[in-house]
Amino acid sequence: MKDVANSPAAGQPPRQAAGRRRAGKTVEYVMQLVFLICGLIAVGFVLVISIYLIISGLPAIREVGLIDFLFGKTWNAGQEEFGILAMILTSVYGTAGAIVLGVPVGFFTAVFLAKVAPPKLAAAIRPVVNLLAGIPSVVYGLVGMIVLLPWIRTTFNLPAGDSLFAAIIVLAVMILPSIISVSETALHAVPKEYEEASLALGATDLETYFRVSVPAARSGIAAAVVLGIGRAIGEAMAIMMVAGNVVNMPSLFSSVRFMTTGIAIEMNYAQVGSLQRNALFSIGLVLFLFIMLINVILNFVLKHNKED
Repeated sequence: MKDVANSPAAGQPPRQAAGRRRAGKTVEYVMQLVFLICGLIAVGFVLVISIYLIISGLPAIREVGLIDFLFGKTWNAGQEEFGILAMILTSVYGTAGAIVLGVPVGFFTAVFLAKVAPPKLAAAIRPVVNLLAGIPSVVYGLVGMIVLLPWIRTTFNLPAGDSLFAAIIVLAVMILPSIISVSETALHAVPKEYEEASLALGATDLETYFRVSVPAARSGIAAAVVLGIGRAIGEAMAIMMVAGNVVNMPSLFSSVRFMTTGIAIEMNYAQVGSLQRNALFSIGLVLFLFIMLINVILNFVLKHNKED
């Protein structure tokens, strides 16, 4: 009691203590205002991008026709034929293939690092994963051109190795860092009490990891998959170097063009205000809607699972 009575806070005059409280409330109010402004800026960026894509992309869709634009199989700027079905299917197949290959590898690697690996081994592997995330996409494309394309050409006896298959492999490698890092973070956030209770009930370590920890981290793992999908469907440079960039209907061992590479290749020489340039903006609008649709579907599935 004597220490409390002699403390500086206890000996402060009432006016000084009230001033400190007012200063604390002012700082708290200012920080709340800063957080609100940052949040509004983030939302504003999304709105500006959305409005710009809509304004720039709708003229071409109106002129070409929504059905002809989305389901047309021919893209020929010289004849003003702008059908993007081949590019849409190529992007969907390429992204799906990368997810099929990359998600299991990334998921099991995250479980290994978070739950199974000894601390020293995990500490040695994490920098490698972070290094993968920092490698520029053009380097992935360069390695794909030098190593992957000759291997595909020789192994499958093809005239050229640039193909949808090469793009899928490159994308699968590129999405690994996002899936591993976010999934591992989600697994680390699971309370230890969950696992201890499972082990106390007689479950094995693996049963605990896959039946307790993974379901508890489901939302974080789903977010990792969404990031992987966004990285795969939005990649351009690396895919441009290994896919062949020919507007064909997708086939595993034929040259193809993704929507992103279509924009990157033709935007430089498309005249401002031309139908071709507006059609390229329309492709960007379709890409944007794809990402939004994926997020809506995933949020619906997660919400449905939580209610069950």
